[in-house]
Amino acid sequence: MKQLKVLAFTHQQIDLKDLGRFVICNQTLAVRLNSVREKFDIPEIFYIGTCNRVEFVFSGSMHITPAFVKDFIQTLDFCIPDDKLDDFVSKVRLFEDVDAFNHLLRVSCSLESLVVGEKEILAQVRKGYETCREAGFTGDYMRLIMSHIVKTAKEVYTETKISKNPVSVVSLAYRKLRDLNMCSNSRILIIGAGETNKCISKYLQKHKYSNFAVFNRTLSKAEELAKELNGEAFSITELINYKKGFDVIITCTSAVEPIITNEIYHSLLNGETDKKVIVDLAIPNDTHPEILERNPVHFIEVRSLQEIANQNMQERYQELVHAEVIIEQNINEFKPILKQRQIELAMREVPLKIKEIRRVAVNSVFADDIQQLDSNSREVLERVINYMEKKYISVPMVMAKEILVNNS
Repeated sequence: MKQLKVLAFTHQQIDLKDLGRFVICNQTLAVRLNSVREKFDIPEIFYIGTCNRVEFVFSGSMHITPAFVKDFIQTLDFCIPDDKLDDFVSKVRLFEDVDAFNHLLRVSCSLESLVVGEKEILAQVRKGYETCREAGFTGDYMRLIMSHIVKTAKEVYTETKISKNPVSVVSLAYRKLRDLNMCSNSRILIIGAGETNKCISKYLQKHKYSNFAVFNRTLSKAEELAKELNGEAFSITELINYKKGFDVIITCTSAVEPIITNEIYHSLLNGETDKKVIVDLAIPNDTHPEILERNPVHFIEVRSLQEIANQNMQERYQELVHAEVIIEQNINEFKPILKQRQIELAMREVPLKIKEIRRVAVNSVFADDIQQLDSNSREVLERVINYMEKKYISVPMVMAKEILVNNS
């Protein structure tokens, strides 16, 4: 694996705002990768870009130095000011050989993610590889690397609990709501149109909920979210006048005082007396405590969800040791696979050479002797030559593989 190299720009060393400088859009990816491939004589390369990391995975015999990294960045034309370039170079993580392979496995198994156990990273790595493969930037070597990365990640996600329990408050909130077995046409009021409510709305829409009313201080933002949900939009001041009833309230605003007072809550009930659901993801809560004291409510709030999330995250970290064992096993497993493939590629000329020897022997060296044989003798000779040809092709390749693996 001496040929394998990785240059990693990650959230662990570089501020996320600065990390955006290294993101390459699809429209310029081919041109920019081709520029570094030609300049540094790189046989294969692919690019990984996510919200918290940018990585270049490539093969080559060069030794990675700070000077190489600096030249690499400049060749990719990231428009980094000269006075900041050395600082960025010092923050790049460099990996070679087995360390590079280990790093790629850890990334794809989400051991290096902001949220440990997040499966989405494997899909992002595969997408980055596929994009570059289709553009002709990768070949047989990276195909083997990527195949084993996917195999290892699947084993980690299957054989450990690293991604079993959710650590997102939004995901936990949805699961709590789902456990209440609400029907898909439940009337859902969404108060606040920020990122948190947008996220939980996607969960709800994905699982076929369809009856939404969105309230927000800025009406245009309520309208934007309502359009995505095929729902209605209102200014938050209209809560007191809303008379269509509800089954679920999902609220998350930045208000410092409760948005849903007991007066507003009873107005929203509009005479209904059955038990309702409130999902309050705001800090401090948007729900006035009086509502919980005086009304039958299933109350799901952010503090209890955060406690569960923290507990789940701790359980994920406890699974790291099991994931690392699987990664180590796969690294050891991959070494002979790679060496065998190198032997196959090195010896792919053997069949052609042997076939050429046969052609010359039959058509030139022993042509006259063969012509003097009767048909039965020529048939026997042909079978003998075919047998010998197959053996001379297969035996050396098998022996070479065994010798290489046994001596590794």
